[in-house]
Amino acid sequence: MSLTKKIHCDKRLTSQLQQRLQNFLSFVDQEADRFLGYPCNRFFDYTPLYPFLSFPLNNVGDPFLPSRYHLNSHEFEREVIGFFSALTHAKPEEIWGYVTNGGTEGNMYGIYLAREIYPEGMVYYSEATHYSVPKILRMVHARNIMIKSTVNGEIDYQDLAETLRIHRDVPAIIFANIGTTMTGAVDNLDRIKQILKDNAITHHYIHCDAALGGMILPFVEHPPAFDFNAGIDSLAISGHKMIGSPIPCGIALAKKCHVDRIARAVEYISTFDTTVSGSRNAITPLFLWYAIHSQGIQGFRKIVRGCLEMAAYAVQRFNECGIPAWRNENSITVVFPKGPDAIMNQWQIALQGDMGHILVMPHVTKNQINLLLADITAAKEVKP
Repeated sequence: MSLTKKIHCDKRLTSQLQQRLQNFLSFVDQEADRFLGYPCNRFFDYTPLYPFLSFPLNNVGDPFLPSRYHLNSHEFEREVIGFFSALTHAKPEEIWGYVTNGGTEGNMYGIYLAREIYPEGMVYYSEATHYSVPKILRMVHARNIMIKSTVNGEIDYQDLAETLRIHRDVPAIIFANIGTTMTGAVDNLDRIKQILKDNAITHHYIHCDAALGGMILPFVEHPPAFDFNAGIDSLAISGHKMIGSPIPCGIALAKKCHVDRIARAVEYISTFDTTVSGSRNAITPLFLWYAIHSQGIQGFRKIVRGCLEMAAYAVQRFNECGIPAWRNENSITVVFPKGPDAIMNQWQIALQGDMGHILVMPHVTKNQINLLLADITAAKEVKP
């Protein structure tokens, strides 16, 4: 798992600057062995793609249209979008997408489309939603109401129903979580759609934040409704999480009929602007394409199965040590009471209130889990 220990000598840098880089490499190499609290997979190897870093590749514009900027990886990006479209049961003729800079951009894209379709619409999201969403809502000036969440992190369906009933004359924009940040909870789309139906709200838009869950649920035996089969309008998945990438990235998928509303011709690049950003990373589509073809469906299924088994092991070990830990169904997020600050910081554990969690990503081992527990237990024993 260790990184290369030596920085390549560069005569353009002073020995002091080279040493600074070497020190940083040693630091991240050491810290990566105690990286348990965040959903980033550190198991990847893209060295065969390094030659592409010698070119100013840029995926500006719509990946499905030609451009005057020929130094792009649009061809590979389209294949990546095709893979995720199939994974989420999207009909190719009805779905459009692109590779984003991460989950936040994918969520912004979904909300942006929804707001353009329903300018006066009301966005409903739960208090367990990712912190970026209130920021996005402020940026696009979308009307919104926060809904309560339940103990396990799902949206509170009763509160949603009562709130929708009050505002039933306004188009509803539902922001659903397919794996919340802190507990990995999945909002029940069937219940949400029934609530919309019960309130006779026919004008609605559903966006799903499947940052982590979007690469887990397709590979479990009995997944809940979470994708285009469930009648959603757009969806965001992260690429640097379960798949793994040295650069944050993600995938935004949306119905073409919605995207057509925002497309604008740009003479400068001789294509249409249909994305949030102008210049876009052209390396990350190559990373995702490489990972997809290296692992395949069966490879990802094996990885997800291993993570779920390791998460079950973590819950068992925590409980054996007297620490009440739990996880939601089909989740690799293991939730437990916040431990000593020094230990939480050492193992880079994400915290919220009195709750902490570890994300059992593909790189997490039994040894790491046991070492974390040993540190927590030892700290409790010396507590005055």
